[in-house]
Amino acid sequence: MSKSKKVWILAVAAMAAALFLIVYQMLVVKEIAGYRHRPGPAEEIFKTLGTIAVFVGAGGFCWLWFKKQRKAPQWIIRRVGALLHRLHQPLGWLALGLVAFHGGYFLITDIQNRDIYSGIAAFLILLAIAGYGFFIKRIRNKWMRLVHRSLGIAWVPALFIHAGGSAVMATFLTIMVGVLMWFFGKIKAKQAG
Repeated sequence: MSKSKKVWILAVAAMAAALFLIVYQMLVVKEIAGYRHRPGPAEEIFKTLGTIAVFVGAGGFCWLWFKKQRKAPQWIIRRVGALLHRLHQPLGWLALGLVAFHGGYFLITDIQNRDIYSGIAAFLILLAIAGYGFFIKRIRNKWMRLVHRSLGIAWVPALFIHAGGSAVMATFLTIMVGVLMWFFGKIKAKQAG
């Protein structure tokens, strides 16, 4: 297994590009004078696809909390953990596909909206997450999983800026699942010790 830290290069580049886009959106891009968005007939559907993608991504991230609980004495935790393990990759690909449809629609119909930049930033990070996830088992490197996880965490601030409340709710629910798993881990340790 390689220990080369070169696997971080693309991740850092994706995060730097995303940061540039977000800073550009906040400091440079102003609302265009006279611009008035005219919603299309399918706009609500594509907004909903973006919201679903945020929650699907959060569901995929929850696998991290269950990873250490695979031998938990509670059967429900073992079952949910096994289910999340099986669904982790499909949830990630589903989130990427939903975001691609969501972003593609708004790039075509609402290109003058300043939120496009934070959306592209979040998409770049998600694309990097998917790329590293795809290559985790193909490139044997000690750092691949950490890069994949770090990108997952870096996706959250970009989502906060782009999606707002739905990203906050998805993050809150994911953290609550993590707290519950930590709590069950403590119970397991008490019973064993």
